[in-house]
Amino acid sequence: MSSHGGTRAIIAALSANAFIALTKFGAWALTGAASMLAEGVHSLADTSNQLLLLRGGRVAQREATDEHPFGYGRAPFISAFLVSVILFSLGGLFALYEAFNKYEEVASGHPNELLDSQWWWVPIAVLLFAMVAEGMSFRTAIRESVPMKGGLSWPQFIRRAKSPDLPVILLEDFAALIGLVFALFGVGMTLITHVGYWDVAGTALIGLLLIFVAITLAMETRSLLLGEAATPEAITAITTALAGADGVRRVIHIKTLHLGPEEVLVAAKIAVEPTDSAARVAEVIDNAEAAIRAANPMVTALYLEPDIDRGTQPTA
Repeated sequence: MSSHGGTRAIIAALSANAFIALTKFGAWALTGAASMLAEGVHSLADTSNQLLLLRGGRVAQREATDEHPFGYGRAPFISAFLVSVILFSLGGLFALYEAFNKYEEVASGHPNELLDSQWWWVPIAVLLFAMVAEGMSFRTAIRESVPMKGGLSWPQFIRRAKSPDLPVILLEDFAALIGLVFALFGVGMTLITHVGYWDVAGTALIGLLLIFVAITLAMETRSLLLGEAATPEAITAITTALAGADGVRRVIHIKTLHLGPEEVLVAAKIAVEPTDSAARVAEVIDNAEAAIRAANPMVTALYLEPDIDRGTQPTA
């Protein structure tokens, strides 16, 4: 996955969310609408998340060290997992907490600031503007994702992508658009019916939405942190290239591991032609390494163990 495309989508989302957060907090300050506060915190969380993703991308570019001999390629995975934690706590749980507080105010007969405010129209205008801005950010994320998605469905792309940047932005922007619909529903119905419980409902729906997205992100990034193999297509290409290398009789077994979004470790045991020449064995290994790296340039760490071909007998 192109890191350049992911960075472009992150910057687009960051710019939109930072400005939208300010407008939402301004609308909340003028009207006291709980849905606007929940949405403001939502946008603030998204802004923080995009800064985390950018930071993860920068850390991933660091050179390997003695302490981290395989480099820092997994830094984006850690950033994406932290994104899920922030969405769950700062976004989802805060929205549910605010919904509970607003419910108690409405139940106790506390005057509704939104209905009493002369600025009642501001939340509607802010939400409509935010929908346009988030829609443009979402379009950018989709446009950057399409070349990497190939023939996969969108759910499959999110589950199988080894680079978390674009899937995270796609989920965030999609959740932001749905959250704006919930907020518009809550504020609009409160203004129409003069019943504050609609604002409570909109805020609670935003909280539940963010918790759902956070759990989805956490499950996907957890798998990446634990260590995922290369895609089936990549493994097939690597195996085919290895088996076709000069001097390789067959591939006994092969294992792969993503060290980062665009870094793959390959460890394989290969059967070579019988020979008493160490130079010939080294030549076969060199041929195999060249074939693998030609088939998949993302292979940055490669370990091959040669063994004498014993036909169909299993080799340990």
